[in-house]
Amino acid sequence: MTNRVTILKDKFNQSLGLPFKELLPSSAIEQALSELKIKYKKRLFDPIVTLWAFLSQVLDTDKTCHNAVSKVIAYLVGEGVEIPSTDTSAYCQARLRLPENLLEKLFSQAAQRLSETVTTEHLWCGRNVLVIDGSTVSMPDTVENQKAYPQPKTQKAGCGFPIAKIGVIFSLVTGAAVALVIDVLNTHDIKLARVYSISFLIP
Repeated sequence: MTNRVTILKDKFNQSLGLPFKELLPSSAIEQALSELKIKYKKRLFDPIVTLWAFLSQVLDTDKTCHNAVSKVIAYLVGEGVEIPSTDTSAYCQARLRLPENLLEKLFSQAAQRLSETVTTEHLWCGRNVLVIDGSTVSMPDTVENQKAYPQPKTQKAGCGFPIAKIGVIFSLVTGAAVALVIDVLNTHDIKLARVYSISFLIP
């Protein structure tokens, strides 16, 4: 599995343009935008192109915005569209405009589509097993972030950044992430899994 992931990432890194165009077609994004009643202006960095570029940027070894914009330009060359400036400000602003609920919906839909391909013979002892992996993420040092996700108590006030604990729930059979749970730093992984169970599994 590790080798497969590495090969897939290398393929994306070596691809010109926006490889996610094939994996996440514009029709799927447009449908999600419509269902969420999200309106947007027709511009170069609309939610569709911006999302393709952002996903490519996350997986690329070169995670700079300049590289992401270069991929967009390569994509536009293939589309026969007028080439824009290489300035990254428009892309960065468009990325900030990406609605969080759009990302959540596409995230859930991708996991659901994979789960629909699973048959009983793929399950472990007839069970759909979920696993959790926890990590942490630091955020900008704002009053709001410090209040919601305070920095470690071992650090002096004003000398650290707000840190959140994140837990990602994976399906053992498909390998897909099915949920993301966020809490304060000292939250145990088991508690994160329990939060997911209460929120998503119990009717």
